[in-house]
Amino acid sequence: MNATSDQTFDVVVIGAGAVGENAADRAGRTGLSVAIVEEALVGGECSYWACMPSKALLRPGAVLAAARGVPGVAEMVAGTLEPEPVLARRDSFTSHWHDDSQVSWLESAGITLVRGRARFTGPRTMSVTTDPDGACTTLTARHAVILATGSTPVIPSVPGLDASEVWTSREATSVAAVPPSLAIIGGGVVAVEMATAFTDLGSRVTVVARGDRLLTGAEPFAGEAVAASLTDLGVDVRLGTEVTRASDDAPPASDGSANTTRLHLSDGSTLDVARVLVATGRRPATTGVGLDHVGLDPRVPLAVDDAMEVLVEPGGAGTGWLFAVGDVAGRVATTHQGKYEGRVAGDVVAARFGPTPAEGPGPVGTDARAREQAAGPWSRFRATADHGAVPQVVFTRPEVSSVGLTAQQARDAGLDVRTVRYDMASVAGASLLSDDYAGTAQLVVTTDTRLVVGATFVGPEAAELLHAATIAVVGEVPLERLWHAVPAYPTVSEVWLRLLEEAGL
Repeated sequence: MNATSDQTFDVVVIGAGAVGENAADRAGRTGLSVAIVEEALVGGECSYWACMPSKALLRPGAVLAAARGVPGVAEMVAGTLEPEPVLARRDSFTSHWHDDSQVSWLESAGITLVRGRARFTGPRTMSVTTDPDGACTTLTARHAVILATGSTPVIPSVPGLDASEVWTSREATSVAAVPPSLAIIGGGVVAVEMATAFTDLGSRVTVVARGDRLLTGAEPFAGEAVAASLTDLGVDVRLGTEVTRASDDAPPASDGSANTTRLHLSDGSTLDVARVLVATGRRPATTGVGLDHVGLDPRVPLAVDDAMEVLVEPGGAGTGWLFAVGDVAGRVATTHQGKYEGRVAGDVVAARFGPTPAEGPGPVGTDARAREQAAGPWSRFRATADHGAVPQVVFTRPEVSSVGLTAQQARDAGLDVRTVRYDMASVAGASLLSDDYAGTAQLVVTTDTRLVVGATFVGPEAAELLHAATIAVVGEVPLERLWHAVPAYPTVSEVWLRLLEEAGL
C-alpha cells in the first residue's frame, strides 16, 4: 500500500535497500506500524547496481576458468565469453531494473511504502518530496526512525575529470555495451572485481592504484595474489600511481576504436581509454536528509552504539528515537553486515516500543522489552560482530574471503597473536577441483587463549570456506575444540585439519 497524505506511523525507515527492508521487517514484529521511504528502487544498491549484478557479471568467467582446469572438460571449451548473454543474465538478476517483486514483498509484510525523498523537519518528523511533481507528504514517527540511506561514491578532484562522464559502480554494473578499453581508478574491492569482469568480457583494462598493493584492508598476500592473477589475465596493473589530470584529446586506439579520455599519470605516462571507472571509495549518505534539523552534523559520520541507536555525540547519550544502520552508520560497508545491523536495530525498536505484556504479547515474546534492556554483547539486540567478526568476500579469481582481524590489526589492538598458514593446493579436495588449483589459507590465533581471531582464504571458490571461520571467530572456539570438527574427505575444507596440524595439534 502507498501513503498519499500526511500520516503517522509507529516507526519510519528511510531507505528501502536490503538493509532498510530488514530493519523494517523486524521492527514490525511486535505489532508496530511501519512505513519505509524510498526515492529510487525498492531493493536498493545491492539488488540493482552492486552485489547481484556484479556477481552475475563475474560468475561466467569463473565457470569458464574452472572448466579449463579439468581435463576432459577443458578440451570441450574454446573461445571467450559472449557479452550479450552475460549481460542478459545480469539483467534477469536485476529484474530489468523494475522493483515490482520487492514492492509486493513489502505489501505482504504489512510495511507501507512511501515513494520520495525524505528530509527531517524535526525530531521524528520528516517531509517526503516526490519528483518530478514536487508533491510533499509529511510523515511522523510516534516512536523511532531508522536511517538506512546507504552511501555515495567518492569522486576524486582531478583536473579535467568530468564527474558526469566517468563511471561509478552503478554505470559499470548496469552497462549496456562493453567498452573496448577501460581505466579503473582505485585498488579496492570494486576495482578488482570490475577489472576481472570487464577483462572476461573483452575490454582492455588498466588499474591505476595509488597504494603499493591492492586490497589494502586485507592480508598482504591476498592483494598480491589478486594483482598477480589480474596481470596473468592481461590487466595492466599500475601500483603507486595516481591520475594527475584528464583531457579529451585522446587519439583513437590502434584497433580503430574511439577513446574518450586521456589520463595523465603521476609517473609521467598517459593512458588513452574509452571509459573511466572511478572506484576510490564511498562515503555515508548523511547529507540532504536534514540531520541539522535534529541537532546532528551531516558533515561527519553518525556515531551509534551497539544497539544502532544514534548518539548525540561519540560516546555520549543516545537520541532516544533515531537509529542508523548499514553504510550510513559508518561501521562496515558490506550488505550482509548492514542487514545484520538492520535486524539488530529492528529488534531493538520492536522490543523497546512494542506493546508491553499488559497491552499484548506480540510475536517476539512477552519479555522482549526486559530482555532488550538487559542485553549485553552477543545478544540479538546488540551488533557485537561489527567489532571483530566481520566476514567479506572479494569475487575475483582467485576469490578472497576473510573474517575478523588481520594479523596487523590484531597486533594493533594489543593482542599477542601468531599466524598459521597452509598451501591449499596440497589438500586432496583442491586437486580434484582443478589441476591448476592454487590458494593459501591463514589463521590468526591468540597465543594465550588459542582462539581464532582472524582467517583469510585465497583460492577458487574460497567464499564457501568462510562461514566455518566466521563461526569459529564469533563462537570463540578454542583450537582444541576445533580439532574435533572433522572435515569431510575429499573436500577443500580439509584445509582446516591441516591448519590445526600446523598450529601444533
